[in-house]
Amino acid sequence: MAQPQQHAIYKQIDDIKQAVSEALSHAKKLGATAAEAAMSSTSGLSVSTRMGEVDTIEFNQDGGLGISVYVGNHKGNASTADLSPAAIKTVVEKAIDIAKFTSDDPCNGVADKNLLEMSPPDLDLFHPWEVTPEQGIEFCLEAEKAALNADKRIVNSDGASFASHQGLRVYGNSHGLIAGFPRTRHTLSTVVIGKDGEQMQRDSAYTISREQQGLKSATEVGLEAAESTLARLNSQKISTMKTPVIFRADIANSLFGHLVSAIGGGALYRKSSFLLDMLGEQVFSPCVNILERPHLPKGLASSPFDSEGVKTIDRDIIHAGELQTYLLATYASRRLGMTATGHAGGIHNWLVQQTHEGLAALLNEMGTGLLVTELMGQGVSTVTGDYSRGAGGFWVENGQIQYPVSEITIAGNLKDMFKSIQAIGGDIEYRGSVQTGSVLVESMQVAGA
Repeated sequence: MAQPQQHAIYKQIDDIKQAVSEALSHAKKLGATAAEAAMSSTSGLSVSTRMGEVDTIEFNQDGGLGISVYVGNHKGNASTADLSPAAIKTVVEKAIDIAKFTSDDPCNGVADKNLLEMSPPDLDLFHPWEVTPEQGIEFCLEAEKAALNADKRIVNSDGASFASHQGLRVYGNSHGLIAGFPRTRHTLSTVVIGKDGEQMQRDSAYTISREQQGLKSATEVGLEAAESTLARLNSQKISTMKTPVIFRADIANSLFGHLVSAIGGGALYRKSSFLLDMLGEQVFSPCVNILERPHLPKGLASSPFDSEGVKTIDRDIIHAGELQTYLLATYASRRLGMTATGHAGGIHNWLVQQTHEGLAALLNEMGTGLLVTELMGQGVSTVTGDYSRGAGGFWVENGQIQYPVSEITIAGNLKDMFKSIQAIGGDIEYRGSVQTGSVLVESMQVAGA
């Protein structure tokens, strides 16, 4: 395999940088007072199997160049998948034409030059894998086989999927920034069905990494899916009550995802957030600390700059329960009279600090209550904070799991839930942009039988 810096993707990045430069130059010639252009491109292999048979094999390659031009405070957007000089000139002209018809908005424009990342660090995000369709199929078959052979109660498979993709991001604007970097992502997953008597349950397992070596083996994925499915068999209903709730680590990140939505600039300037005007205020219980670390090597949410070229930096998001920052792209920051924070396009590796050793410690701390391992539905309002979702999991007594439960609903308000977090486990879930352990909430309404 070629050495990393010799990989063809670096030539592709250079070509795209040239296209971005041409777009910006042409925009200036046509009278744009500012402009920015960006391209994200992804290519790779996806395969899937079901019950030992090949289901799909797909090769994909997609991407397009988007340009935004500003004529005074008027903004125009256009895009193209064709990077030829003629196509680039045409798309810039279209954007200029569109700008003539848009409203005058003083908050429009590219990010302030002093906020830009002019010398992006290498975050080791690119680990290409020359994997063949045959190898991908073998991984899927192995995962399914491991799950189906784990126990006679695993009676069917909803399939296994493998994907290996590489991509790139290039961004440039009229302040002189043109930067880009490559990245990779590899995944393997499987879903199986278990049956005991008349009851059937399904569950899944997956592994994801920037590099091949970071993936679990196909056998591990299959066995994990089987184990999770078997644990859910013979589920019972529980009575309606108020009880402590633990969100297991793999779904606890969704709680903090609601925080992301509530402190995002768009929700704030539209006044559609339950955390309006809460900067510097107590939002969580004092045991909660959330750090953002955008430059973790090989991190799944690592990035040297956001989608507007703004430098990403280490931040405290929550300190001792207090909200330290909003998440602001350039436009929202100007609407709010604040400074952009480098969050155009999302967050970058949130680390929720643990207070306890692991899930067992949280179960022991809770004593009796509900361990939630599955959430369903979309009953969450980031305007009011009202929270109501279908759930499944396990009933716990004396710190020990007693039996699986299903067909329940958990409800509360995110304001109350955040402030009643009592503990966070050390069983950290690393497979996403929010890295957190299991979360113990003091009390929630549970609707059961």
